[in-house]
Amino acid sequence: MLASLHAIFSVATKEFLHIIRDRRIVILLLILPPFFTLLFGHAFEAGAIKGIPAVLQDRDQSAESTNLLSELRHNETFAWRELPAKPPVEPDLLKLGVQAMLVVPQGWGSSLREGKPTPLQLVLDGSDTNTAFSMQGAVHEAIGHLQLEARQKLLGSLPVEVQAIGQQVPEETRQQFTSLLQPWEVDAKILYNPNLKFIEFVVPGIIGLILQLLSVTLMACTITREREGGTFSQLMVTSLGRTEIVIGKVLPYLGISLLLIAMTIGVAHWHFGVQFRQPLVLALICLLFLLSSLGLGLLISAFCQTQTQAIQIAVFFLLPVFPLSGAFASLDALPQGVRMISYTFPLTHFCTAFRNINLRNADISYITGDLVFLAAATVITCAGAALLLRRNSE
Repeated sequence: MLASLHAIFSVATKEFLHIIRDRRIVILLLILPPFFTLLFGHAFEAGAIKGIPAVLQDRDQSAESTNLLSELRHNETFAWRELPAKPPVEPDLLKLGVQAMLVVPQGWGSSLREGKPTPLQLVLDGSDTNTAFSMQGAVHEAIGHLQLEARQKLLGSLPVEVQAIGQQVPEETRQQFTSLLQPWEVDAKILYNPNLKFIEFVVPGIIGLILQLLSVTLMACTITREREGGTFSQLMVTSLGRTEIVIGKVLPYLGISLLLIAMTIGVAHWHFGVQFRQPLVLALICLLFLLSSLGLGLLISAFCQTQTQAIQIAVFFLLPVFPLSGAFASLDALPQGVRMISYTFPLTHFCTAFRNINLRNADISYITGDLVFLAAATVITCAGAALLLRRNSE
């Protein structure tokens, strides 16, 4: 037992010395995690879309259109730029340098007074579907608010004779009529993320992407570096067992990755105000995810002959993981077939488990399946790496 621990310690010490002697790797490990945490955090700090460049053209110049434009100017979704009423401008959004254009047609105010409202002309940039839906919803919300105010004002200004006639209508009918005129309210209660801070949702994705990017790519170069340096054959003929080599290779990167987690969580907490619940359970989730990522990198390293091959395969694996793991968007938006592929990624289970604990404060029983998957991925990848090392040494 002591001999085995001594062998593992020797391999781990050798690998750790190689890491700290390479200044490029040290700089990469110490600077990139906090930098990317700040960069991604500020990019996703607010979930609501604001300041979308848009133009307004009031071709009607009526009191009604003036009220509409006043209402729209208070909407933070848009950064409006107003155009003269004449001449009419073609809705070329690219040429105008905007993503939306709202035109109030001539005669719009009089059409409202005549009871035959002319539609407003809204042109949207649909290249980004999320932004297009947000813009359309913001315009409808502003129009609905203005319409409600106008309706309430009209009802309050009705002549006394009309109000007297209204009193003759059966009370039940009058109550139904009043109910239909007033907006139906919803008493909403938001659980788990009551402030709707998008940064709270994406923090697991930021942590997971940074760690997997660094751990898989760096770990993928460990054994291939030995092969290219000519020391792999010497390592294989020593008395070290394959399991001892695998554990010894993983340990230094595990320790460094744990430090990176602490740095990333520290930036998220102190700079963005993210609160972390159930730290022991979160530590277990991070540990299993790290082990599975390091095992995957080691498996890639044992399979490849050169560092170039290892990096290429690591990048090939990481490319679909970024958009399909649910790191920055809900998996519910993916088709069922694609979602099944997403569940084969360790990062998917890491994000799901992390959010259930940190956002929903769930019991550990809710993430048992995710923990089992991460543990199984660790065993399979490390065992596969040991098997490949044995075959390569024979």
